[in-house]
Amino acid sequence: MRRTALFLSLCLASVSSFAAGQHAITLYNEAPKYPAEFKHFDFVNPDAPQGGTLRLAGFGSFDSLNPFISKGVAGDYLNLSYETLTFHSLDEPFTEYGLLAESIEKDPANQWVRFTLRPQARFHDGQAVTAADVQFTFNALLQHGAPAYKAYYADVAAAVIESERVIRFDFKHANNRELPMILGQLPVLPAHWWAERDFSKTSLEAPLGSGPYRVSDVEAGRQLRFSKVNDWWGKDLAVNRGFYNFAHVHVDYYRDNTVALEAFKAGQFDFNLETSSKNWATAYDTPALKDGRLIKEDLENHNPAGMQGFVFNLRRPLFADRRVREALSLLFDFEWTNRQLFYGAYTRTRSYFDNSELAAVGLPDSPQQYLLEPWRKQLPSQVFEAAYQPSKTDASGIIREQRRAAFKLLQEAGWRIEGDQLVNADGQPFVFEFLLAQTDFERVLLPYKRNLKELGIDMQLRRVDVSQYINRLRSRDFDMVVSGFGQSSSPGNEQREYWHSSSADNPGSRNLMGLKDPAVDALVDGLINAETRDNLVNHVRALDRVLQWGHYVVPNWYVNTWRVAYWQPLQRPANPAPLDYALFTWWKNPEATPAAAADKDSK
Repeated sequence: MRRTALFLSLCLASVSSFAAGQHAITLYNEAPKYPAEFKHFDFVNPDAPQGGTLRLAGFGSFDSLNPFISKGVAGDYLNLSYETLTFHSLDEPFTEYGLLAESIEKDPANQWVRFTLRPQARFHDGQAVTAADVQFTFNALLQHGAPAYKAYYADVAAAVIESERVIRFDFKHANNRELPMILGQLPVLPAHWWAERDFSKTSLEAPLGSGPYRVSDVEAGRQLRFSKVNDWWGKDLAVNRGFYNFAHVHVDYYRDNTVALEAFKAGQFDFNLETSSKNWATAYDTPALKDGRLIKEDLENHNPAGMQGFVFNLRRPLFADRRVREALSLLFDFEWTNRQLFYGAYTRTRSYFDNSELAAVGLPDSPQQYLLEPWRKQLPSQVFEAAYQPSKTDASGIIREQRRAAFKLLQEAGWRIEGDQLVNADGQPFVFEFLLAQTDFERVLLPYKRNLKELGIDMQLRRVDVSQYINRLRSRDFDMVVSGFGQSSSPGNEQREYWHSSSADNPGSRNLMGLKDPAVDALVDGLINAETRDNLVNHVRALDRVLQWGHYVVPNWYVNTWRVAYWQPLQRPANPAPLDYALFTWWKNPEATPAAAADKDSK
């Protein structure tokens, strides 16, 4: 009897040790970079000066301070008001450190995850953050939140309150290794505050959160102001040290990017992340840049580049045929565009995971063949027989070879030239609308429009304001748009939101093209459930091949740096994070010459 009790005691101790609360969790249970007693991350300045105002620019406008629903246009940087259960490290592929949670326990069999909240965690009104708040947030996001939340949390069975500070999430199955980390990214909302408000509706009331800043002033569509919470409960945590050094954050909205750039050069705001190669090459040559008051830098970006492209809406019969989509892809002359418009700054995107080991290159190897073989009859033969490469021109602007190949594909799909128009068997012309919200993208699309016109295809450019653009995306009321699908070094549940059939009909999901393909579904499910890094990489590469040869987008371009410009009072850590430019680890040097515009709050 005594031996049995001792044996049971040792077994229980072993299980308890395996599932004991940890300060950090990783995807495959590898050791995190930082130990439990770490003081701060390597990519911050723990002694950064405090104070001053960070002045930023927003694009378009906003009419809501509720960023969690698919209604209205939410203001920028609202995440500053909220804290999550864990913090995603910016110098590790996928490691989560406790933030609101002081410890995380993962079930050895991956059937649940448990978070124990810090006793000092407080909302801005002084009330403690409890397990009831976590449960409320999870349920509210599932019931009323944007469709992405349902996809993200699809494998969660329930959120169970174990005590005032302990919450457990039970899983529907044990295959989703990423799920504990996904749940750690949950922003926790105050149940007592929302009890008197409708979570499903837009509002311009300043929200109650537990983060480093609170919304201090709102002018709908024009300005949004944040102020540092003086008695913020989390200021001394290791995961926060060196972050949030500004006393205030001001966001002014501009309807036009050109106007915004001129405002920046006039010193109206402090920091600009430049996305235009033309601007980067020509627009910053000012006296302030020459005398060092304005800084212009390329910061290395070690993330996968993801995919930016012209996205086909497969819900439109016009784009249902893969040959039609391939033909339209052939008519985009990237090489000419890069030379004439981009100053040679970009690399053509060929993979949905470019700039990483995840990109499919060459022919599929044995592990990829194994994953793809069950779908051979449904997939294009090129998936197995050829390495994908977008069409390449000589940059002269003459694309006769591409035009001939495109016309052949269109003929095979049932289109013919009649007069100066491309028409189908019923005599209907090939006409579609390209929806966009940014004026500066028209210069890229006009040459493409001319190339299409030479084959009798009429692409009509339709520019709308930001609010209308977002609403039309949500309702899938578009033929083609330009969009991007960002990627991390450890793809997971977000792929379901991008490509899976389950997200195709959800209004507001990231499955913009309306993709429904059983092979894609199987590969997405497989990468989510991957048990090793090698298995994950094989699934991602196989998925990449299927997406490439499906011609669901006209691939655009990428650059493997962040192009940042900022005024001299703004400074950054000497050892920047490799996976983010981490603006909120920066600070203002109180001794530096201020930008041209007065910084009222720091005087």
